[in-house]
Amino acid sequence: MNQTFNVQGMTCGHCEKAVTTAIKTLDPTAEVRIDRAANKVEVSSEQPPQAIADVIREEGYTVTA
Repeated sequence: MNQTFNVQGMTCGHCEKAVTTAIKTLDPTAEVRIDRAANKVEVSSEQPPQAIADVIREEGYTVTA
C-alpha cells in the first residue's frame, strides 16, 4: 500500500536517514522515498499509516495529513 506523509523538520541528509531507518525498523520490506524540499515521505508498506506516522514522530518530526 502506497502512503504519503507531510513531514516537517527534515533539513538534511541525516534527517532523511533517521526517518528511513525508523520506518525500516517498523517494516524492513518498506520502500521509502523522501522529497525533503517538498516535505514529503512516500512509503510503500503494509503497515497502517498511523504506525508509520508514529515512528516518524518518535524521531522528532511533525507529521501532518
